[in-house]
Amino acid sequence: MSARTSLHLAAEIGGPPHYDAGHYLRLARLAEDGALDYVTLGDSFARPGLDALAVLARVAPATDRIGLVPTVTTTHTEPFHVSSAVATLDWVSRGRAGWSADVSTTEAEARLFGRRFAAPPAALWQEAGEVADVSGRLWDSWEDDAEIRDTATGRFIDRDKLHYVDFRGSTFTVKGPAIVPRPPQGRPVTVIDATGPAREAAARHADVVHIRATTPEQAAAVRDEVRAKAAAHGRDPGALRVLVALTVDLGDMESAPEPGLESGPRLAGRGTYFRGGPVDLADLIAQWHRAGAADGFHLTPITPERDLERIVNGTVALLQHRSLFRTFHPGGTLREHLGLVRPASRYAAARTTAKEV
Repeated sequence: MSARTSLHLAAEIGGPPHYDAGHYLRLARLAEDGALDYVTLGDSFARPGLDALAVLARVAPATDRIGLVPTVTTTHTEPFHVSSAVATLDWVSRGRAGWSADVSTTEAEARLFGRRFAAPPAALWQEAGEVADVSGRLWDSWEDDAEIRDTATGRFIDRDKLHYVDFRGSTFTVKGPAIVPRPPQGRPVTVIDATGPAREAAARHADVVHIRATTPEQAAAVRDEVRAKAAAHGRDPGALRVLVALTVDLGDMESAPEPGLESGPRLAGRGTYFRGGPVDLADLIAQWHRAGAADGFHLTPITPERDLERIVNGTVALLQHRSLFRTFHPGGTLREHLGLVRPASRYAAARTTAKEV
């Protein structure tokens, strides 16, 4: 199957807080055994628990292929630090990092930092888009060959290949350049859940978009809308991966799934719910993908320790048996799993153009 038609699968490994990194490592390795594209680890300032990005930095050297995508909240955090932390994860994972941008909307969370009051979601997602924009610029601010490491001359960096980004957003400014060399993927994969006011930021900046839908037709409509918005911003809509976000409960394998998804209960407005067995889930994924509804699915198990095993050894194994999903990772980086090219540094291209002129 081509990259454009390949089925992509990802899974959330969060749940009730655990304070043992080994718990998350076991789940990530299980997902890796199933050749999933990536795992996500949710995070927010509203709940107790370990920092998702730090946990996956621990998981990274103990895994080989699975993509690692922590939630990173852009509100109340410094964009320069966000960029540096995600670039570091890409380095320690050898090119398997992504990040799921999110915002913090409550006054209680704002009081944890004491810098400013809570803001409307639309304003926060505008800021999140700006953080994604400046992060990409900071990752580009080192050209790929900026490091010389010439001990004979004592030169470590070619300063002509470091670039100021001089970015001014609505709530922050960043001069740059980055302090971390350009990541192995060039730019780690940006993931955004395109629900509500996040859709514009997703269309402008995301490599992977998670959407919510209850029918294949609705999923296709949302995907087409997001891709049209991306094209309007000068992006290649075909380079955008759109995954349906689905919360799954595989606890009772003998129960029939909810009829369709229309009657499935909503979970705090954040997703669509599927209840059934691994075979039922495989049938649903196959039906939606064959209908061209989306590029794949992002699955959030109700009980990760139980349901992820049933997803990998049941649902994924069946999809592999039907030749609908791969049996091994196609490359070493998350971009390669997703069929996304490694982007060139915008500053290197600009410098080359200037020389030619």
